Amino acid sequence: MARPLVLVDLLSYTGTKGGMETYARQLYGAIGTSNHEFDFVGMASREGAKLDLDWFPGEVYDSGITGEGRVRWAVGELFDVSRHARRHKAALVHCPATLGPRRTEMPTVITLHDTLYWSHPEFMTTPLYTEPVKWMEVQAARNATKIITDSQVSKDEIVKYLGTDPAKIDVVWLAGTPEASNSASTRRRDLILATGNRRPHKNFVSLVKALPLIAEPQRPQLVITGSRGDDPLRPVVAELGLERWVELKQWVSDEELTALHAEATALAMPSLQEGFCLPVVDAMMAGLPCLLSDLPIFHEVAAGAALYYP
Repeated sequence: MARPLVLVDLLSYTGTKGGMETYARQLYGAIGTSNHEFDFVGMASREGAKLDLDWFPGEVYDSGITGEGRVRWAVGELFDVSRHARRHKAALVHCPATLGPRRTEMPTVITLHDTLYWSHPEFMTTPLYTEPVKWMEVQAARNATKIITDSQVSKDEIVKYLGTDPAKIDVVWLAGTPEASNSASTRRRDLILATGNRRPHKNFVSLVKALPLIAEPQRPQLVITGSRGDDPLRPVVAELGLERWVELKQWVSDEELTALHAEATALAMPSLQEGFCLPVVDAMMAGLPCLLSDLPIFHEVAAGAALYYP
């Protein structure tokens, strides 16, 4: 007897999306090693189909739809996913990157990571795109049989902004990647690590601007990973003359991040808003102390295991 088929919407997987792509890789990599009862097929973007997708536990095919061209991608999410699901005779659709189809004939699950477009539109770098995305989120949430989200904070905001029935939403907290823990005696005493994309809500600019407030003899080194392309923090570093103290890195490999976790004094996350924060979980699992902005979501993730600042 054939096993039920799950079509996984990977249109947003292009190699440039950061945390949501980490979520998809880790989730389906773990599913692939579990004793599951399903078959999976991945509907990849044109860009994603060219990447290493060995972590996916099934066939992945090139849909021919770009995940970077916003208009074509939006049409793909709203309409093409359901068409492809019918063609494959899927029993279920999973959309792991917040958005999904407007209407499907089969049950659909979406993972909605945050509601930043609703709660903090001022942090969006493309204001003209904000209202269309909000509309797409409403359509996807209405069609979904179930919504997975990463935290109770995000669940409360989905109910508040999208009007979704709380019973339709399951909170599934994210899990970190196990690493060897390092004792404090092996760590540097002058290296602060921060990691994430350069979207405004990450607030890394405040971390850079804080360094000149510390006298040079006590000033730590700051490493910020997660940039792609031209780093908007580079002009800030140059303006403040902090090239000696700040190293701006692109997206680093798992091995590089493990090495940084072992060497750093602490992880500092100055975010103004988050739906979760996987870097905090990974840091704690590596025994790395965390300095976090005083947000409800960080208290949910780290509780009493971190230091908080305004």
